[in-house]
Amino acid sequence: MSFFKNLISSTLGTFIALGLLFVFMLVFLAGSVALLDEESAAVEIEENTVLVFDMSVPIQDREPQSLSFASALEIEPDAYGLNTIIPAIENAAEDDRVSGISIQNMTARGGISNMRALRGALQKFKDSGKFIYAYGDYYSQSGYYVASVADSIFVHPEGAVDFRGLSAEVLYLKSAQEKSGISMEVIRNGKYKSAVEPYLSDTMSKENRTQIQSYMDHIWDTLLEEISTSRGLSTAILNAHADKLAGANAEKAIAAALIDGTATRRSYKEKLKERVWESDIELTNMVDYISVAGRKKGKGANRIAVLYAQGEILYGEGGTDIIGQEKMIRALKKIGKKKNIKAVVLRVNSPGGSALASELIWEEIEHLKQTKKVVVSMGNVAASGGYYIAANAHEIVAEPTTITGSIGVWGVLPNVNRLSKRWGINAEQVTTNTQALQYSVFEPLSNATRNEIKAGINQVYQTFLKRVANGRNMKKEDVHEIAQGRVWSGVEAKEIGLVDHLGGLDVALERAAALAEIEDYRLTTYPKFDDDLESILGELFAGPFGSVKKQLPPEISLWLRDKDLLNNPANRIQARLPYTLNVN
Repeated sequence: MSFFKNLISSTLGTFIALGLLFVFMLVFLAGSVALLDEESAAVEIEENTVLVFDMSVPIQDREPQSLSFASALEIEPDAYGLNTIIPAIENAAEDDRVSGISIQNMTARGGISNMRALRGALQKFKDSGKFIYAYGDYYSQSGYYVASVADSIFVHPEGAVDFRGLSAEVLYLKSAQEKSGISMEVIRNGKYKSAVEPYLSDTMSKENRTQIQSYMDHIWDTLLEEISTSRGLSTAILNAHADKLAGANAEKAIAAALIDGTATRRSYKEKLKERVWESDIELTNMVDYISVAGRKKGKGANRIAVLYAQGEILYGEGGTDIIGQEKMIRALKKIGKKKNIKAVVLRVNSPGGSALASELIWEEIEHLKQTKKVVVSMGNVAASGGYYIAANAHEIVAEPTTITGSIGVWGVLPNVNRLSKRWGINAEQVTTNTQALQYSVFEPLSNATRNEIKAGINQVYQTFLKRVANGRNMKKEDVHEIAQGRVWSGVEAKEIGLVDHLGGLDVALERAAALAEIEDYRLTTYPKFDDDLESILGELFAGPFGSVKKQLPPEISLWLRDKDLLNNPANRIQARLPYTLNVN
């Protein structure tokens, strides 16, 4: 009887699996056809079109792999890419059918530098003579910064504008470690390497407070200056508004001239009609507009490759949100073989990570420089290992709001010795040689192992200093003075010689073309990712634990790293930005 039960259940399971596979294949084919047949998929752009840009979706450097597929399935994507949004805005400025842009749902996410790049594109659109309106039920601070470029800003009558200044909160864990019995064994180099400070203290060090205050002040000053220019309010008045929470409700925000008026969602559409001077207007989603005219292809036979280095650096293959040396090296080699690629812009948005992986990527960039001009464009963050892979570029471009530097090295190993004793767990080891064990999570770190790791960290730090010194034409001793793990804003980094120019990806492309002595060119992006159904669906439908883990404080999430990070020696020595920084 059990045989027949198993047979029936197996048969049903097979049919269900085949049915699901058939459905997925139909969806996949429908999406593929829609993507390939641009004529059938094209959105009709009418006269007096207003493009609607939904700011509730995060913005990252590069369009997510799943964006086109999600669009075909009418699924809300996880993020949009600056590489498609900005060209769409640039095309819209020249498109006579487009009258203006409406930016809505102002909860902007994606990092301050990405918001600045977007705002810059919107400013150029506005300078072309077309209008920008902004509407939100509520404005986050980043959302208001982007919205401040608009001709008119409206909020729901019961809404508010979050305008209060920047803050950074650091979570310290020394006492918690002592109470829990779980601790981190830490070896660091550089007095400013605050990435591991929360494991060693319960209070913020003077050095850490100094560096955070410094770059936050520079970033805030940059935001204030741009808001001041757009709104006609002095930076002193804006600071006073922030201190008094002048945007706490709609009435106060209007009185403080932070916004221009209130509107409901329905009445806001009437305001758009009044602005276009038409009884009816065509509202088109910005993402749909991208499919019609949003991708500038450039002209000419020459190419500039844009190589995206996005995410944490880990030793290994890498992926869409993790920088691994293998995928990066393959991409750099492919670029090197392409004779029509005259220059490379390396777009870095990374807090760093594995020192060894960073060195291997650096080596391949150094080889590429023999035949191609290399310019780095820094996004929200290009620090530690992120700066390591940028240091030898011919030129470096950073946003004023970029967080960079953090030239330093550290190592950290989790230890549960006290907890295991408390629970009555005893680990016994058998070895053939004195140093065979090296490290066990159940045993205190021995002096011999600590000294071994410390020597390795010092070696990596000295190499890091040499790489920066050679790349920036500085003395190693001078690099050490501005290194030691200290973090800088883009403005500060330019003042001390760590970057050459302030600006976004557009400036980096201009510099790359100038260095390569070309005028007409097209862009090509790397690394290439497999557009297979499994990887796309995996990106669209991530597991719940992945989503939960992203919300954990970074100091705690370090304990939950996968086995490759904890067990792979190539990932133990880190050139990484502080885990402890959350700027709001």
